[in-house]
Amino acid sequence: MANNVERFSGRVTEYEKYRSRYPKAVIEILTARCGLRREDLVADVGAGTGMLSELFLENGNAVVAIEPNDGMRAVCEQLASAWPGLTVKKATAEVTGLEDASVNIVAVGRAWHWFDREAAVAEFRRVLKDGGWVVLVSNRRYKDGSAESAAFESILTEFGKGYDKTDRETRRAGAVEPLFKDGAVVREELRGEQVLTLEEFLGQTQSFSVAPLPGDAKYEGMQTALREFFVRFQQDGVLKMGTLCSVMACQVSV
Repeated sequence: MANNVERFSGRVTEYEKYRSRYPKAVIEILTARCGLRREDLVADVGAGTGMLSELFLENGNAVVAIEPNDGMRAVCEQLASAWPGLTVKKATAEVTGLEDASVNIVAVGRAWHWFDREAAVAEFRRVLKDGGWVVLVSNRRYKDGSAESAAFESILTEFGKGYDKTDRETRRAGAVEPLFKDGAVVREELRGEQVLTLEEFLGQTQSFSVAPLPGDAKYEGMQTALREFFVRFQQDGVLKMGTLCSVMACQVSV
C-alpha cells in the first residue's frame, strides 16, 4: 500500500529510540506452541528498524527483513554488522521478492494493519514452506478504561491525524483467523508496564504515525497537551503506562 510507505518518514529517530521493545517471551511462546527451531528461516515483513528481527536473531535464526521505507530500512541495516544472519531487502508485504516456499516463518510486528490484506496473504502463502507459520506480534498501550487511559486517548483523537481510522484498523488487524483458517491458530497475550520520563513519553508519542510533525498546525497544541498530561499523571517524575503484547500465529498448509 504505497501511501503507507512514508507514514514513518520523519519519525525514524524517535521510533528507534523510544518505541517499546518486544518481550523475549514471544520467542518462548513460538518455541513452545509453534515448534520454532533455531534453524528456521524467518521473513520479518514490514520490519521497520528491526526490533522484531532482533528477537529472532538473538534466538539464532537467520532473518530476511523486508522494509519499503528508506529511513527505517537504513536503521535496520545497521543491525547487520552485529548479526551476520540478517539480510535486509527493500520490498513490500505484497511483493517480497522472496522465492517460492523459501521461509519457515513470516513474522509481522506492528505493521499488519498497513498491508493490503488479500495481497499480503497470497504472498505469504507463496513464500512459506508447507506447514510454516504466519506470526503477528503487536506491542501497544493497554487501554484499561482508567482516567489516565481515557485522557491519553482524548489527546490522540483531538490532535492525531486520522487517529480514529488508524485505531480501528489496528483493532481489526487481530481478526485474521478467516484469512488463515486451514491450520492451527495460537493466541497469547503478555501484559507489561513501561516507565517513561517526560522525554521518553514525548519521543514515543512522536513516533506514532498519527502524531503531527513539527511545522504542522496541530504540533504545538499536541506537545502542550502531552506535557500537561504528564504533569497530571506522573509519579516521582515518571509515567507508568500498561502495555499489551499480543501474539497471533496461524499455521499455513500450502
